[in-house]
Amino acid sequence: MEHTTVEKINLKGRDFLTLLDYQPEEIKQLLDLAAELKSKQKSGITTNLLAGKSLGMIFENASTRTRVSFEVGMTQLGGHALFLSPRDLQIGRGEPIMDTANVLSRYVDAIMIRTNSHQNVEEFAKHSEVPVINALTDYYHPCQAMADLLTIYEHKQTFAGLKLVYVGDGNNVAHSLLAAGAKVGMDVVVATPEKYEVDPVIFEKIKEAAKETGAKVSLTYDPVEAVQDADVIYTDVWASMGFEQEQSEREKAFAPFQVSEQLVSGAKEDYLFLHCLPAHRGEEVSAGVIDGEHSAIYDQAENRLHAQKAILASLIK
Repeated sequence: MEHTTVEKINLKGRDFLTLLDYQPEEIKQLLDLAAELKSKQKSGITTNLLAGKSLGMIFENASTRTRVSFEVGMTQLGGHALFLSPRDLQIGRGEPIMDTANVLSRYVDAIMIRTNSHQNVEEFAKHSEVPVINALTDYYHPCQAMADLLTIYEHKQTFAGLKLVYVGDGNNVAHSLLAAGAKVGMDVVVATPEKYEVDPVIFEKIKEAAKETGAKVSLTYDPVEAVQDADVIYTDVWASMGFEQEQSEREKAFAPFQVSEQLVSGAKEDYLFLHCLPAHRGEEVSAGVIDGEHSAIYDQAENRLHAQKAILASLIK
């Protein structure tokens, strides 16, 4: 990827709700900028691109990587971030989304939301006067996918010809990985147990997007077949937030989908292992795999910071 500068990216004022809203070239520009900002930080170069700017961060769910990476990212860009839980906002007491969005967007320069309902984020963006960034909903996790793409490129130096295999729950991470592959021309296979598939409506949208880049996106119930010749293997927890009460039932359904040494033996010798964290060693992935030589989970977690800095710098006016 060639290094770029934020001035070359024409995304000011845009929302960042799903990668499906962005053109392939725009995503590549964001990745280029993320790589540039990461390089500058490692070299000790200050980039005050957002001096005097503020980010409102609304969290309905617990967070480690999302909160810290966004807050630190704004600080490194010269700006300021405000953590807002439902207890801090009237929206937690029933204030309409429309009112909260209208008011907050007159105070801050962008709003980041981590919530359960994707429809609520879309509603918020509809009434906000500043960019709204989806930091996780039940349908999509686009900021995580951007960090994933940055990590894959750093390790593989290309997207063309790569096969990424996601094994596990057909959740928001699976949706966003499929969308990411469709946008950058990387093949993606998602292997899930029956009854835990990706959303069929979302998958149809992704298949349409994949036509532009020629990426192959596919679904299967067979994890062994899926990981054959994989360049990247990815998994997530079996019971995401909001599904903890299904833990016992899911453990039975997902047992054959554990990313173990036996499962990954079908992948390429230089395969890369990714996990969005937090991870449950001994459940969705064996300790030998996640802590092994193929794992890049900490590079991946760090890249949340750099990918989100690129998003913030590009969208905030």
